[in-house]
Amino acid sequence: MDLEGFCLKIGYRFTDLELLRRALTHRSFGTSHNERLEFLGDSVVNCVVALELYAKFPRLTEGELSRLRANIVNQPSLAAAAQQFSFGEQLLLGEGELRSGGARRPSMLADSVEAVIGAAFLDGGFEAARGVVRSLLGGMLDAIDPATSGKDPKTLLQEYLQSRKLALPQYAVVATRGEAHEQQFQVECTILELGIRSLGEGANRRSAEQEAARQAYELATRTR
Repeated sequence: MDLEGFCLKIGYRFTDLELLRRALTHRSFGTSHNERLEFLGDSVVNCVVALELYAKFPRLTEGELSRLRANIVNQPSLAAAAQQFSFGEQLLLGEGELRSGGARRPSMLADSVEAVIGAAFLDGGFEAARGVVRSLLGGMLDAIDPATSGKDPKTLLQEYLQSRKLALPQYAVVATRGEAHEQQFQVECTILELGIRSLGEGANRRSAEQEAARQAYELATRTR
């Protein structure tokens, strides 16, 4: 665990590093874990994202803003942010969770993001937490488009490819991990004509496909 390096990565220097350590500690590791911080962070991240969207889209209705927020504050998006900022490398997990791949589990990664945001709120106040949210989710906030909100990633990717008369993507399960009651699926999404291959993970095949499609869509639209 490199807390100093992690602070640099997320763009906020914690005054109380033990608070950050607790935010990155799963209950399987010990009694001083991150569940209460996760509870707090859930409210903080919703508030910050709501503020960002309110300022960015002054003409949207309450319902439209709510849909946009739901597109950002959800398990796949938070887990993707955690992967981008290497949260899994910092998590403190019990031996059982380590063996079952807990550090890669989307639900655990998303929870850790909320916990770190909650810890930043306690450590430095609302503006500190807002800065961490901007650091972790800023790319999604900048890229969000009201015209595509509410559509799942597979639908967005399919519509994008069809509009350019390209073949539909191919999905294939490439790995499964964990016990039967708690499996993690890894799915590959391939778009041959664009040379794109992306990997998504999820608790079932559908969620893994959606994550793979989300990454493929970002790659396809980034290079257009």
